[in-house]
Amino acid sequence: MSKIISANDLKTKGVAAIDMVVKESEEAVVTVRGKTRYVILPIEKYNYYRECELEAAVNEAKRDYKEGRFVTESVAEHIKRVTNA
Repeated sequence: MSKIISANDLKTKGVAAIDMVVKESEEAVVTVRGKTRYVILPIEKYNYYRECELEAAVNEAKRDYKEGRFVTESVAEHIKRVTNA
């Protein structure tokens, strides 16, 4: 479960507020005027999420290739197609 840090606590206590909360729950939610605005994660968890996202993208590309959803074209043709020129 995420712990909450208010923007005011973050402003007054700085990184110490983050360290205290992240030690308890691995992530912290920052609120601004009572509304959830940001999530703070330890770098290891952030990197794990990035790896998961990359793996999902690779799997999607493999699925597209296997199902024939790709285009073979020259660089000039590709630029023209993606820029709608």
